[in-house]
Amino acid sequence: MGENKKQSIWEAYKFSIILLGAIFIGSIVGIQMGEKATVFKPFGDLFINGMFMVVVPLVFVTISSSIAGMNDMKRLGKILKTMLITFVGTGMVAAVYVFITVKVFPPAEGVSLAMPAAEALKPFQTGDQIVAAITVTDFPELISRKNMLPLIIFSIVFGICTNMIGEKGKVIARGLDALSEVFLKIVGLLMYYAPIGLGAYFAALIGEHGKELLGSYARAMAVYYPLCLVYMFTAFPLYAWISGGMEGVRRLKYVVSPAVTAVATQSSIATLPVNLEACEKIGVPKDIREIILPIGATAHMDGTVLSSILKISFLFGIFQVPFEGIGTYASALLLSIAGGVVMSGVPGGGLIGEMFIVTMYGFPAEAFPIIATIGYLVDPFATMINASGDTIASMLVTRVVEGKDWLKKQLS
Repeated sequence: MGENKKQSIWEAYKFSIILLGAIFIGSIVGIQMGEKATVFKPFGDLFINGMFMVVVPLVFVTISSSIAGMNDMKRLGKILKTMLITFVGTGMVAAVYVFITVKVFPPAEGVSLAMPAAEALKPFQTGDQIVAAITVTDFPELISRKNMLPLIIFSIVFGICTNMIGEKGKVIARGLDALSEVFLKIVGLLMYYAPIGLGAYFAALIGEHGKELLGSYARAMAVYYPLCLVYMFTAFPLYAWISGGMEGVRRLKYVVSPAVTAVATQSSIATLPVNLEACEKIGVPKDIREIILPIGATAHMDGTVLSSILKISFLFGIFQVPFEGIGTYASALLLSIAGGVVMSGVPGGGLIGEMFIVTMYGFPAEAFPIIATIGYLVDPFATMINASGDTIASMLVTRVVEGKDWLKKQLS
């Protein structure tokens, strides 16, 4: 009996344990070798580039095939409506966490930073940014991970139009469904290389930036990293319990792989293939996971809310401006969401969000490299919350669309 239990625990967590073990070994190698560990970077880049290579066609075929194959378009409307409420709701909860944290532990308290010079920043153009966020000027630009939001909008429209043309569209729908299986199989093969790739990536990362990670921004990190862990270990189990009771909480074990992959790749988009696999194991229906996860990788950003509000409060502290008042809090929340939607799927894309912050609050140009550095340091954990939060969001949407007993039906 005890042996069987040990075996079942190993089977459930095997891949996560191997992945975490590889990252731990890679980190130790990075600490020992220092900058020489960058020799391992190509092995890490092979894995990350492979994930990015497959993710654009994967997003297109999964979203469009799910919508094209739907018999009940009312179900699509219910999924999208529930998704929007879920994304906004969990973002608001994340905002409450970070507002309380930065009031109790001001991240810039006692921090003294030299102001490095920065180039003059262009004014924030709201209309231009919105147009650029949701459209592209030419079709080839659509098949780029830098334009994920336009790709998602195109995929939704393509799926709806395929559905609307009836019998002729069913041929395309079946082809899209087969294509999604092919791309998921490619991802499955890539994951065999994941422990080597992520271990090598972490060795190079720690070797090259180890000192910087322990530098003058230590207080902000000492506030932010525990905040992320508290959010994950309190909010996520609550969401999982709302989704499916204690069985929902037990299935959080499948969130480990997406969380680890997100920390390493620093991209919700690159984590999408792992997320799709995790949601399948959890039991989220195919149409729900294939709509929620690709959209969530671009538009669901609890981690970005946490990190953006931390950056704003840090800047307020550096420039001795009180971070208080409903107007300040509301603008901080809106800016964190706006910055995240525009570039949330792209590694380092937070720079645009940081540009928003500096220009909208009227900070001097010297403020930009300060929060850009913070952005770099918080990005792995922010992405971890964003990506694993997409898995949780798909569970919440399933609870509403399928009913409260969706997990019990599977077990029976």
